Amino acid sequence: MPQTTLRYPAYPLVVHDPYFSIWSCSDLLADSYPCHWTGEKQTLSGLIRIDGKAYRFLSPVSGVPSLEQKSVRLLPTRTIYVFEDGGIRLTLTFLTPALPHKLNVLSRPVSYICFDTESIDGKAHEIAVYFDADGAISVNTPSDNITWSRCRHQDLELMSVGSQDQKILAKAGDNLRIDWGYLYLGIPHEFHAKTVLESNCITRKQFLAHGDLPVSDNLNMPEGARTHGLCMAAVLPMGVGAGKKRSSYLLLAYHDRFSIEYLHRRLSGYWTLETPSFSELLSLSVREYAALADECAQYDSELLKDAERVGGEKYADLCAGAFRQAIGAHKLVADLDGTPLFFSKENFSNGCIATVDVTYPSAPLFLLLQPELLKGMLIPILEYASSRRWGFPFAPHDLGTYPLANGQIYGGGEQTEENQMPVEECGNMLLLAAALVKFHHDTAFIRKYREKLNQWAEYLLEKGYDPEHQLCSDDFAGHLAHNTNLSIKAILALGSAAFLAEQIGDPDRAEHFASAARTFAERWVRDADDGQWFRLAFDRKGSWSQKYNLVWDRLLDLHLFPASVAEKELAHYKTVQNRYGLPLDCRKTYTKIDWILWCASLTGRKEDFQALLEPVHAWMTESVSRVPMTDWYETLEDGRQIGFQARSVVGGLFIKMLDDPSLIEKWRRLLKN
Repeated sequence: MPQTTLRYPAYPLVVHDPYFSIWSCSDLLADSYPCHWTGEKQTLSGLIRIDGKAYRFLSPVSGVPSLEQKSVRLLPTRTIYVFEDGGIRLTLTFLTPALPHKLNVLSRPVSYICFDTESIDGKAHEIAVYFDADGAISVNTPSDNITWSRCRHQDLELMSVGSQDQKILAKAGDNLRIDWGYLYLGIPHEFHAKTVLESNCITRKQFLAHGDLPVSDNLNMPEGARTHGLCMAAVLPMGVGAGKKRSSYLLLAYHDRFSIEYLHRRLSGYWTLETPSFSELLSLSVREYAALADECAQYDSELLKDAERVGGEKYADLCAGAFRQAIGAHKLVADLDGTPLFFSKENFSNGCIATVDVTYPSAPLFLLLQPELLKGMLIPILEYASSRRWGFPFAPHDLGTYPLANGQIYGGGEQTEENQMPVEECGNMLLLAAALVKFHHDTAFIRKYREKLNQWAEYLLEKGYDPEHQLCSDDFAGHLAHNTNLSIKAILALGSAAFLAEQIGDPDRAEHFASAARTFAERWVRDADDGQWFRLAFDRKGSWSQKYNLVWDRLLDLHLFPASVAEKELAHYKTVQNRYGLPLDCRKTYTKIDWILWCASLTGRKEDFQALLEPVHAWMTESVSRVPMTDWYETLEDGRQIGFQARSVVGGLFIKMLDDPSLIEKWRRLLKN
């Protein structure tokens, strides 16, 4: 299990999707303001009065001493802070029940912020806890106008804030925050909280001086979100007797009404299938709090215990840091027929939605824990590629720019083959389809789309072995012809196509693709060989690169390449990796965190995995870049971020867990319960 003293680059506080995503980027929660994954400040503030003395524990409030933070622990569904001072212990838990086996729960845009106070000096203490949420969380820029309201609710003291100009799904782009819908702060009536809608400088001053809040709400709306710092504030009585404990919680939720536009139809969050009323969703969240808190604690324990068993404690640390980020870079919505669709966003890479070469590296998490989410990523691409709009014989790259999934915009879009990624995306789709059948026996899904998958396999048969000068997933390193790692992907994708054909009873086609894959693999070993390693490109003597695509040869039991290929590559990787990991290839010293873990898993040997894991773990705990985990960073000097952050591709770190058939079966059983 992760150690409480472990330092992560950033800590997820309230992370649900690319818009509702709030992080802390400092070691001490009181040292910096929380922010959206893009870096825009989205303040949550926490103060506490203990026997009349005030402290801050969340965000830097000027002139107020900080409560001593003893620890922080990042777990898959929870981030837990522990503070001690003034004779009491405060445990602050940010709980997001992102349970993949429960899609309705996972898709709820509701987080719990939980407060536990305890006397640790054998004395009784008067305690009041203050919390506020910034109105700017509901707008794209702080200058945007907001309005606010107080809501009557049977279970909650409830406030809301949102943009004045509610233009739903009107913008698409990368460095954007939501500017429609409403942010809600709710406190169950049983906790007897005081609440107010007012400027944060007024609410904090009142609490610090007197331990309470202004008696009237601010009614001077609309106003700019940061004009006077309008916030939703609450004070909870949390006093404890000698040696006693007390608990309370509040809900922070976001209702966007419509979340994604897919082929020009507006879709709502998946939770609306069973709970169409947001008010009822909030009531359900209150009723299920205790059970969900217990289930999340058990889920966290089991998942990290399994990660530690297959990869060691440091591997479990990485998985804990990757889980919520990978899920929170997607939005889960329901199609018109109720089909779950899971749309990714390319955070700080270009803002594309449903990008195939982002789905590919993120897939291991979902293959292990919830294949319906992986299918929810593949279905939009397969349906779009089957429409009359997509006129190419290869797979698309994306469906647009988040949150508008109305058709590919990357490269030549729907118009030309310029800057497309044909070998890359065809290979990705075929490998992931094969993984769904291999690990979850989902032949019905494959049968529905077999003609399109076969078309892409035929394309690879013609174009895949020696790729032309074209883009691939690592295009930021420059265009490259004759890419040997891309060739591996095409060969294994042909092997996957053969496997799929065999599974659905098409032996002739299975042999057609299998024969080509075997021939290509034998040829590749000769053409790519450079002595002590294999080349970056067939025609570049002395070059080398990560061959991360090769991992599927073993995981899918294709066995097209001799084991000596992976062994020779691993031996070379150990000699060229740097302080913070293995460079992507010989051209640069930067790397990709997901691909390193795939390379570490090539041979299946523990010692190889640990050799490549150790520098990555060191990077995670030492990098100077304090942002939601980047996947593209420098392996030398200070491990600084090169680009990208908060992307879903860190789901690829779970690939080592696919090595153990018993784990796949264990988590599959949970899906059946």
